[in-house]
Amino acid sequence: MHIRPILSTLARHKTAAALIVLEVAISCAILCNALFIVSERIARISLPSGVAEAHLVDIRVAGIGNVDQAGARTREDLEALRRIPGVASATVINQVPFQSGSWNTSISTEPDFKGTVVNAAQYGVSSDGLKTLGVNLIAGRDFHPDEYISTDDLRAMADPNQARISLIISQAMAERLFPGEQAVGKAVYMGPVLVRVIGVVETLKRASAMQGDLEMSLIMPMVMNYNDGGFYLLNVADPAMREEVMAAAVKVLEKNDPNRLIREPRTYDSVRAKFFSADRDMVGLLLVVSILLLLVTALGIVGLASFWVGQRTRQIGIRRALGATRGQILQYFLTENVLLVSAGIVAGMLLSYGLNQWLMGQYSLPRLPLYYLPIGAVVLWALGLLSVYGPARRAASVPPAVATRSL
Repeated sequence: MHIRPILSTLARHKTAAALIVLEVAISCAILCNALFIVSERIARISLPSGVAEAHLVDIRVAGIGNVDQAGARTREDLEALRRIPGVASATVINQVPFQSGSWNTSISTEPDFKGTVVNAAQYGVSSDGLKTLGVNLIAGRDFHPDEYISTDDLRAMADPNQARISLIISQAMAERLFPGEQAVGKAVYMGPVLVRVIGVVETLKRASAMQGDLEMSLIMPMVMNYNDGGFYLLNVADPAMREEVMAAAVKVLEKNDPNRLIREPRTYDSVRAKFFSADRDMVGLLLVVSILLLLVTALGIVGLASFWVGQRTRQIGIRRALGATRGQILQYFLTENVLLVSAGIVAGMLLSYGLNQWLMGQYSLPRLPLYYLPIGAVVLWALGLLSVYGPARRAASVPPAVATRSL
């Protein structure tokens, strides 16, 4: 198959050919970036939190009127919650990964935020916190009973350099603060206050992705109650019993103190699903847009190919009369389509990076990886061939006599 006659024919139909090239270029640019964004969102949605997601239930309580006894009432609540059949452990915590809103703090290797400084999610847990969360402790130890402190205790420390506060940090945070070194036993600072790293967990994601690096987190042993930002977190031994345990927990808390507001208990699955709902919506929207765009492109190629077959009936008849086979006629139209689509893909690749640069500036997206370009090219080549195959086959099936009589 000689390319020159095809190029000569396309040169006589510049407008129609340019429209196909432009349509393919726009489709390539949008498709490559859409696939990239979809893959990024799916990767984000699939991030492991580091906790025992399938086992967790949270219950939030708000006091009414006099809350002076909130601390004592919280201890009574925990004892009652731990006695519920199916509850493996329970704790009071200030946040969980992937929730709206978060507690954060800054940790440094030298006092007053000097040296290496890391902004991290600050998880405050009461007794059984690590057991309830289900985090994987890979170095060091859990908190001792005498290490739990209240926020008032923290504020009242007269000599911050003598403070003995214990921390458990994520592995990523340990590597950031002490690259290539063992973090357990090292001293770090929360402002001027000396704290000691006693353990490292494999991973514990931040509560909110908007606050910084998702991998940076720490756990503090805190004495908290439902009135100072804490809520109850239960680890249910059998995930199938979560609904049953939530109903029992509400009854236990109401019985323990009816003068409180108990919010609807939630499984951690529902917390995570709500957090990533916008990402899932974005994935769905981009997939629909991509499919519609490919459909429009395919219809454009089919329409133009069908029009050209009708316009070239005489040309097809002459070629058939001169001995061209059906396969050669089919190959002619397929080659013509490949040339048009290839030109559109080349332009689309340049346009893809231009669009990606704009998205990087507007929405802080990362740079488009190169391997998305051949993916988009293969999809559009396949789409072009499939779209033109029908009209090309009809052209190849026209008998020479019928083609010439149509003059």
